[in-house]
Amino acid sequence: MKHIWCCLLFILLTISCQTSTNKITIEDYIFNQADYVLTINNLENFKSNITNNHFIDQLSNTTSYKNVSKKLELLEHIKNKQRVYINLSKDNNDSIQYSFVTKLNDSVFNLDSLKIKREPLNLKGVTAEKISNKNQTVYVSKIGDILIGANNVNHLQHLINSNPDKNSIKKIIATQDQEASFSVFINKDNGLNTVFKNNNLAFKNFTDYLTFDTEVSQNQLILNGITKAKDTSNKLINVFKHTLPQDNQLAQISPSNSDGFLSITFNEYKKFRSNLNHYNTIDTLAIKTALFDNINEFGEIYSDTTSAVVLNSIDIISTQEALLSEKEKVEDFRGISIYNFSNPGLFNSHLKPFITLNTASKYCIINQFLVFASNTETLENIIVNYQNQTTISDRDYYKNIKKNLSNQASILQVINPTSLSHIIKSNLNTTFDFKFDNYKTSALQFIYDTDFAHFNAIIKQSKPSTSDNAVTEMFNIKLDNDVLTNPQFVKNHRTKQKDIIVQDIANTLYLISNSGKILWKKQLKGHILGSVNQIDMYKNGRLQLVFATANRVYVLDHTGEDVKPFPMTFNDDITQPLSVFDYDNNKKYRLFITQDKNVLVYDSQGKTVKGFNFKQAEETINTPPQHIRIGRKDYLLFKTDKQLYILDRRGKTRVTPKTKLSYANQAIFNYNSDFITTTKDGKLATIDQKGKVTVSNTNLSENITLSATTKTLITQSDNTLNIKDQTLQLDFGSYTPAKLFLINNKIYVSTTDKQTQKVMLFDSNAKQQDNFPVYGTSAIDLDNIDKDNNLEFVTKGESNSVLVYKIN
Repeated sequence: MKHIWCCLLFILLTISCQTSTNKITIEDYIFNQADYVLTINNLENFKSNITNNHFIDQLSNTTSYKNVSKKLELLEHIKNKQRVYINLSKDNNDSIQYSFVTKLNDSVFNLDSLKIKREPLNLKGVTAEKISNKNQTVYVSKIGDILIGANNVNHLQHLINSNPDKNSIKKIIATQDQEASFSVFINKDNGLNTVFKNNNLAFKNFTDYLTFDTEVSQNQLILNGITKAKDTSNKLINVFKHTLPQDNQLAQISPSNSDGFLSITFNEYKKFRSNLNHYNTIDTLAIKTALFDNINEFGEIYSDTTSAVVLNSIDIISTQEALLSEKEKVEDFRGISIYNFSNPGLFNSHLKPFITLNTASKYCIINQFLVFASNTETLENIIVNYQNQTTISDRDYYKNIKKNLSNQASILQVINPTSLSHIIKSNLNTTFDFKFDNYKTSALQFIYDTDFAHFNAIIKQSKPSTSDNAVTEMFNIKLDNDVLTNPQFVKNHRTKQKDIIVQDIANTLYLISNSGKILWKKQLKGHILGSVNQIDMYKNGRLQLVFATANRVYVLDHTGEDVKPFPMTFNDDITQPLSVFDYDNNKKYRLFITQDKNVLVYDSQGKTVKGFNFKQAEETINTPPQHIRIGRKDYLLFKTDKQLYILDRRGKTRVTPKTKLSYANQAIFNYNSDFITTTKDGKLATIDQKGKVTVSNTNLSENITLSATTKTLITQSDNTLNIKDQTLQLDFGSYTPAKLFLINNKIYVSTTDKQTQKVMLFDSNAKQQDNFPVYGTSAIDLDNIDKDNNLEFVTKGESNSVLVYKIN
């Protein structure tokens, strides 16, 4: 099948077609009767993000997932930034049928020279082709700039020739977020059993449709969308019509050792009861009871053996009066009385299908909560956890997911890993043993609003509890290919936090959020030289990424798109990383491009800067140009193996070193208001502002590396690391050059032993930080990348992975 799609673009460009329908957008070709419609806003990002998500990775082991994936193998060969809609349905033989539609551009498919079988088709005036390879067949047609495909020729014919439906789901799809990782539309007759632990809450009876946007990162899925049912369809979601959601409080009474709970809220029970009776086709007059009159929430607490029903009263005295005839005490437990209840099937008959328990023969009262169960042990467990403050609401993992939920919801379901696995197995008809142990709490909620309901859900791995100074792995992102560059942090001007930028060996550049989501990928012409810089090109607070490859200088916006007039292309090779200077911190940037002996200077608009008079060095420049300010003077520094150029802004000599040296290809630093660098024979060379040169012997070999602040000097060679006046003899290994970080006025020094794959971190007194070393295979970047006060660092992991750690 691979080769089908590789050749598809060439084939389609030879097809001319006309159609009499008035369909003009790709949304017009969405199949209205589809069970599912998958909206992918960026196919490349979608493939990477679902590959890295742990929950989806678990689903990928099931037969159902594999069957769908096999049908959609074409996604592996589409290279497209356009939106793609995929329609999925089951035919009468329970076989998966699919179609897709997208806009056609020059980069949709890769071309391939291998042979495939092509057969022309005429579909009522529309030209199409049947493309076959082995056991795979797809039917495709091109209408204008729209590409349509299906695995069934009749289905393709229907999509092309049918007139747009006035009741089209196009309007629903239009509510989806175009910035989401992907979006899903689910029809009521889709084969989905239920999204609830309670199997009585079948999806086909719950609503007419559900659509949601999905945000994907390595450890979580966050879903946000809407659901709606017609009044005439008698769906369960409509029992909340003309009611207002209230605070969900069942977490306060649900034990943390339970399987979860279901909470139902409303502002007026009378109206809710009328709606629910209509849904259940029950005579309202026949089932009156005063017990429910003063509640605004009820629900069920689940456990592996039984469950408990909870009523949340807004007038506990009035509610207790409804139980005056139910005062036969069974026992007192920890100061709370437990009573017999004479109507054990009351809740199942009055509150079905939300409540499943029909053996509620015991009850107790805890503050405003009335709790009913089939045995005293269940009530005792609830009392113990409530008094010990070990309820679900007391757990950090629940507090963490609540950040993505509304405080008030008509329906709130919170479940543990066992219940999550049960729901997934039920829907996928599988017995696969999912590894969901770290998903301590997953939640979904529906919030009724006029004639539709908002939908939120979160499926998230819980982070293990950490002690002070512990180093914990935040996420591990796999790239499409092996990692090429050392990953680094870059500022995100929208979130005011940090993202990760990295390139793989196929020269694809990735921007990854600090939660582990791949935000975008971009194919570059060559590998990046050095690090990525950032500029505010338009002086409006929005940052761009700027860097050089061997023949280009790129400026990218926050979406990964080129900023005109970049990229700039050069015939001669760029031989050093791009240097970016903002002399006066006024966003008047200067881009310094090194080509062997020459230095070219451009402004942020790609225009040559006039007045820079440095012609060329006598030899090849061996380090990127540098800018150092000492006092009120600016110095530009270029260095070759035999000469150090210390210039002013215009490229004129400002300082001439009075001693000739052989320089190593190490950077120059401002140390104690002097210039310091290294020589080829492993010595330190210090040049003052008058040109006096001082050479100092070190305890290091010729392959010395150097880093410094104005007051702190770091030198390293082999396994010897000097931090100020402290010398560390590390274990023999292969170490990355030590990096110095100044964060919140504190010095950190890091190096990585690539041989033993250990990242080390020291302070300015050469003391190794607690819980180091940790696993890593490259130099790190260290910073505070999120809203807490803890530092994070990024490094390479396995050959194709990027690791982010948090130092707690």
